[in-house]
Amino acid sequence: MKISTKSRYGLRTLVDLTIHSSGNQVPLVMIAKRQNLSVNYLEQVFALLKRANIVKSIKGAQGGYILARPACEITVGEVIRAIEGEILIVEEEVRKSEGPVIYQNMQVCLQKRVWDKITESINQVIDEITLEDLTKDYQKLLSSSGEMYYI
Repeated sequence: MKISTKSRYGLRTLVDLTIHSSGNQVPLVMIAKRQNLSVNYLEQVFALLKRANIVKSIKGAQGGYILARPACEITVGEVIRAIEGEILIVEEEVRKSEGPVIYQNMQVCLQKRVWDKITESINQVIDEITLEDLTKDYQKLLSSSGEMYYI
């Protein structure tokens, strides 16, 4: 499994939004500029995040985006699933009734003992990390380095 660029940029821009919003909406143009990304590309990403109730859009001249919920309630897993869909290492193979039993049993064994366990572990890790955690870690890195870096 490989996390797409869209998911990586989605997380990056959500941390940016969390840092720069202070309860106010942030124009996508500003996020795109800080992150050196295309506004059109971010519009696609934010449409998925909006559909998943992770962000809200505010229309108008002073419009932009805000988090739909507190950063402590939004997990990395939720963001990735909103963009990628279900996270699976290996999709479960369709069991064919006409195949040899030995083959069918091997499929079941590998699915349950390997692929499902890896998938569970990944989901557990990404569901424990929130946007608030990422934001705090980023701010600690900024303050300890003394230099300004953009995520």
